[in-house]
Amino acid sequence: MLSHNGSESEDFWSLLPSLPRPSLSLSSSLLGLGAVASLTAYWLATRPRPMRPPCDLKAQSVAIRGDPVCRRSALNKSDCLLYFYYDDIRTAFAMFQRGLKIAGDGPCLGFRKPNQPYEWISYNEVRAHVLGSGLLVKGCQPNPQQFVGIFAQNSPQWTITELACYYYSMAVVPLYDTLGPEAMVHILDLAEISLVFCDREDKAASLLENKEKGATPTLSCLVLFKDFGRAFAERARKCDVEVLKLEQLMPPQPQDLAVVCFTSGTTGTGSFEIRQEDVTISYLPLAHMFERMIQFSMFVHGARVGFYQGDISLLMDDMRALKPTFFPVVPRLLNRIYDQIMASVTSPFRRAVLHFAVRRKQAELNSGIVRNNTLWDMLVFNKIQAKLGGNLRFVLTASAPISPTVLSFLRATLGCLIFEGYGQTECTAGCTFSMPGDFSTGHVGAPLPCAIVKVVDIPEMNYFAKNGEGEICMRGPSVFGGYLKDPQSTAEALDSDGWLHTGDVGQWLPNGTLRIVDRKKHIFKLSQGEYIAPEKIENIYMRSVPVLQVFVHGDSLESYLVGIVVPDPEVFVDWAKERGIVGSYQELCENPDMKKAVLEDMRAVGKEAGLKSFEQVRDLHLHPEMFSVANGLLTPTFKSRRADIRRVFQPQISKMYKKTAN
Repeated sequence: MLSHNGSESEDFWSLLPSLPRPSLSLSSSLLGLGAVASLTAYWLATRPRPMRPPCDLKAQSVAIRGDPVCRRSALNKSDCLLYFYYDDIRTAFAMFQRGLKIAGDGPCLGFRKPNQPYEWISYNEVRAHVLGSGLLVKGCQPNPQQFVGIFAQNSPQWTITELACYYYSMAVVPLYDTLGPEAMVHILDLAEISLVFCDREDKAASLLENKEKGATPTLSCLVLFKDFGRAFAERARKCDVEVLKLEQLMPPQPQDLAVVCFTSGTTGTGSFEIRQEDVTISYLPLAHMFERMIQFSMFVHGARVGFYQGDISLLMDDMRALKPTFFPVVPRLLNRIYDQIMASVTSPFRRAVLHFAVRRKQAELNSGIVRNNTLWDMLVFNKIQAKLGGNLRFVLTASAPISPTVLSFLRATLGCLIFEGYGQTECTAGCTFSMPGDFSTGHVGAPLPCAIVKVVDIPEMNYFAKNGEGEICMRGPSVFGGYLKDPQSTAEALDSDGWLHTGDVGQWLPNGTLRIVDRKKHIFKLSQGEYIAPEKIENIYMRSVPVLQVFVHGDSLESYLVGIVVPDPEVFVDWAKERGIVGSYQELCENPDMKKAVLEDMRAVGKEAGLKSFEQVRDLHLHPEMFSVANGLLTPTFKSRRADIRRVFQPQISKMYKKTAN
């Protein structure tokens, strides 16, 4: 009963003589049970929910007409392929227009100056149609046969120029430094390019130099994103080339002209949606389809694209400032992140804690739960996540296979979705994609809804389609129409039935996903007749702790392989100390005992991965300078330029063969 003032009466229990007064311990027990009940209710309401996959993960692709070697996505309701993700969005520029309607004055293209926050250009401020009108004024024709060159690093101006071309159905021809002068002249002449956009005067000057030598006769206009000097303008005038600033090509009033369709293939995976609030960082070269398709996938949802400063060594700094939710990446960079994490954990105790935390997070992943707010995130992983901006929602890795160990580790430590895809420029960047909810490794997913994928026999490498393995071929609306003015190369890539032959070797797994197992294009024979796929071997050797980069070489006149290895400078010195060898990075690269130790470690990793004895390198050379785009040993997508590496290291290769022969 209640007293007059509303509080509980003091003699409440005296009115109930048959019941004992509660003791302190009983009250505590009741309070404890209440607390447990409250915590249980809270946990049930807030517990992480497993991700629901969009299809049966045991059957991610479907055989076409019962043929198990030729398969399509299980996301498709029939054998009909997906041509357009949105029925009313059928051009590249229409993808951007959809984002414009969604976002309006919202941020679109971001850039930053050193040590400054990101600045943003809104969707409404892009005004690509105005720049397109300027191209018409300069004599460019509004049709797909009009080729416009872009010779610049990733930037908002690059993307605005591309959109301007698409607005009037012109075709973009990206150019980049590592093509070399001969290839640059060939492209400009083949495409009969009259106008090229450049970001800096030195790049424009290299094009002008070709013009002065009598090459590139069609070149008549250079448009620069940045200022240029009077001397350069005068030099250009003497060889009949007009030089303009970007602003001069943008008349103040836009012209209302109809948009001509420019088909860009599919715009998404069909199962994982990008949101308007998402932001990605643009640092992979826009000269390749992967980065350009990433950008248009962002634009169609009204999302944001922030550009790096142009210096890859500052990428992590840019990411901390931008805080991207989407990170497109190549395996080489993920391997680097993994190596840095492992190198930073030096004490046995800290390493044990790290591995235990990773196992706990991986257990959650196996049950379909992806999150970055666990106790282990707070204690162990938050610092790692913060280095990448602390806001990642998903990562997409492509361009080469990634080690299952690295992929599983980073899925746990980053606390976000990491997808793996496969494709090439000739199929508009992608043809397979790992399924949301599938956290297994060792494959590149199932076919995208826009593609049919099959494998065909490669008898000389002992791969046969009847065993579910062979050269990967694909067909669908995203496959290219051919190489410009090169029917012979087109016929080699596209067969008479429209199948694109990729040159990669794949294997169908029981769950309908595709595994990349080999490479056909770079195979060679050793003197005893054994076929070698060097890229497969290199990907395995990259798992060796001290190895940052590796190049495997063989010759049809020799019976064994040799290698060029760049040790990881952040790991190598400590790795050597653990083996009782002390010295600087440069000194260790010249130390024969270190070379022997690295070779033994690589061969152990190779043996564990199942390499045959003839696939193992017998000797190697340790090189202290990284292969890079700047020194001409990597492509802009960070793939090895095999011919150039072979040429640069020919003296060391010859010495290794001569030494071993003796």
